[in-house]
Amino acid sequence: MEYLAVVFAPHSLLSIIIGTIAGVVIGAMPGLTATMAVGLLVPFTYTMDPVLGLMLLGGIYSGAMYGGSIPAILLNTPGTPAAVATAIEGYPMSRQGRGRLALKISVIASFVGGMFSVLILLMFAPFLAKQALHFGPAETFLLALMGLAGIVSIADEETSLLKALLAGVLGMIIAIVGTDSMSGSLRYTMGSIELIDGIDFMPALIGLFSMIQMLEIAGQRESMQIDASVLKQAQKSEPMPKGIWKYMALGSGTGTVVGILPGEGATIAAFLSYNFSKRLSKTKAMFGKGAPEGIAAAESGNNGCVGGSLVPTLTLGIPGNSVAAALMGAFIIHGMIPGPDLFAVHADKTYPFIYSLFIANIVFLITGISVAPYLARIALIPPAIMVPVISAFAILGSYSLKQSVFDVYLMIGFAFFGLFLKKLGYSLEALILGLILGPIAEHGFSQGMIIGKGSPWIFFASPIAKVMWVIIILLLLPPLIAHGKRMLRGAARVDR
Repeated sequence: MEYLAVVFAPHSLLSIIIGTIAGVVIGAMPGLTATMAVGLLVPFTYTMDPVLGLMLLGGIYSGAMYGGSIPAILLNTPGTPAAVATAIEGYPMSRQGRGRLALKISVIASFVGGMFSVLILLMFAPFLAKQALHFGPAETFLLALMGLAGIVSIADEETSLLKALLAGVLGMIIAIVGTDSMSGSLRYTMGSIELIDGIDFMPALIGLFSMIQMLEIAGQRESMQIDASVLKQAQKSEPMPKGIWKYMALGSGTGTVVGILPGEGATIAAFLSYNFSKRLSKTKAMFGKGAPEGIAAAESGNNGCVGGSLVPTLTLGIPGNSVAAALMGAFIIHGMIPGPDLFAVHADKTYPFIYSLFIANIVFLITGISVAPYLARIALIPPAIMVPVISAFAILGSYSLKQSVFDVYLMIGFAFFGLFLKKLGYSLEALILGLILGPIAEHGFSQGMIIGKGSPWIFFASPIAKVMWVIIILLLLPPLIAHGKRMLRGAARVDR
């Protein structure tokens, strides 16, 4: 009760509210990530009261994870990499006039995932941190492989399995440009200094999602007219779809587990949750066309990483992801060394910080629900206005990441390249999966092979690895069987 009194003090609540709303705004701006915001503000908290400073940063973390879904749904522009899966289903819903429902599902799923993960952090942090130590490079490779299994499930009647796989491989090839993290050698940089650090996926995401959409709209001969029925539908408040809660529970659990594993992040949690939801859904044909279940799973998954990532950070001093690493820096500069002492010697600061994350989730829930009706109308802006405005934001977002004009050219290049691939029937979602998860898989594979002294048996040795292989097979079998049935039906039609 003493720690709760600290959280509910007026100045504490003000810090949480300011941090959370700022996080939502930062997450909603493409190119500005939670890692960047927390990292930049850590030095400024040095002169603040430690508890207030940590609450401010925790609010930014929580708010930014949710905020990325807003432009993903309304503009097909993921504010954060973790919101890519949300854009796949959210933007089609927005174009159907159901943007308000998509935003509602997004904020509630984010709230459920965030609250669940922080509850797990509060109750089981020391125990779960010890279990996470059994998770090595081999298991990291398999976890990325589980995410990449989603490439197979992307293939449907419109996208062939071969084209989905080729797009995924192409994404992984693009991702290896730059410096090899293990050997230090340069790969495919073509002598360019800008490519030494590799291709940043934020300009790629902005180009492949947002800019490509603007190019398609601008290339249409006839101006898109706003349908009166769509306008009427956007003004309605639809009830939550039946059975949506089980997908939120699925995403919350997946996101929390992935977050606890050191070095993993919200992006892989969102894709895994999305893939699991597609396997469980009875309406698989709706995925990619505006499935609410996909939004629910993806958003609860990436917000589940918030509390999960803090488990190894606070108890072992091993950051769960890049944002948690920045937060760990804030603890250290205030003389609070991550480890058992945080929950004993510094309990008067640690527990108020954890409790403040509950308040932060409530703040962004209220914020999201209250502004959703107004935000949903963004999708109804005439194309003549939307195209130049969104294009300007795409350029600004690409530039702001590293203040690099090269990233702007990179974003534009990806937009035209993605448009070319899309016209040929290749899956941009598979390309992005390969681009984001490829480096994680490569790094885990390289480290695993070094530890295993060149033997691939290390990827099958541990009990965790065996379980993960079973999950990978279960994820791959249904789409492969479905693809085989489609081929047989196509062959039967040809014979007739």
